[in-house]
Amino acid sequence: MKLFVDTANLADIKRLASYGILDGVTTNPTLIAKEGVSLETRIKEICEVVSGPVSSEVVTLDPKEMIAQGKIYAGWAPNVYVKLPMTPAGLIALQELNKEGIKTNVTLVFTANQALLAAKAGATLMSPFIGRLDDRGQEGMALIEEIVDIYDNYDYETQVLVASIRSPRHVVNAALLGADIATIPADIFDKMFEHPLTTSGQEQFLADWEKVKNKQ
Repeated sequence: MKLFVDTANLADIKRLASYGILDGVTTNPTLIAKEGVSLETRIKEICEVVSGPVSSEVVTLDPKEMIAQGKIYAGWAPNVYVKLPMTPAGLIALQELNKEGIKTNVTLVFTANQALLAAKAGATLMSPFIGRLDDRGQEGMALIEEIVDIYDNYDYETQVLVASIRSPRHVVNAALLGADIATIPADIFDKMFEHPLTTSGQEQFLADWEKVKNKQ
């Protein structure tokens, strides 16, 4: 499973990329706004760090404007994926961007029906938001299981990108269910490294080495 980071913070992206574990980046208007920079500036900066997919989201409800924005985004770097909403307007824009060979990420998916429509329309990536479903008392991972089964049944090329991840366990479950990608907030990435036995084991090894290193 590929691992993306869900952020527009350049320092976090550079740090995670330095570990050799980062396959791509997803952003959205909220994440960009937090950084206080223009969308174009930040997307271009991210693409200088990450060679994998970098999602940049349209900010309009009009399909013609989505197409126009998508073409502009795609001109910033060859690895930019245009993020479109799972709406009729989004799928109209998707058709035109597909004709231009522009990669897409259909976002705000909350049902298997929506995921099916995104795949039928030819989305490159499709992003179900599991954490937001969990917040409403629904089982987000049950949706991932349904989508993976449907896509496998018909060999759809659209990749399942699990989004709205709230815990390291979400990442594990996404991998167990066969999702193609998980996009993970930077703080959840950090928690994936953690285990008390790792910490205590390293402390013990270093303490024992201090006792003998001068005897070498």
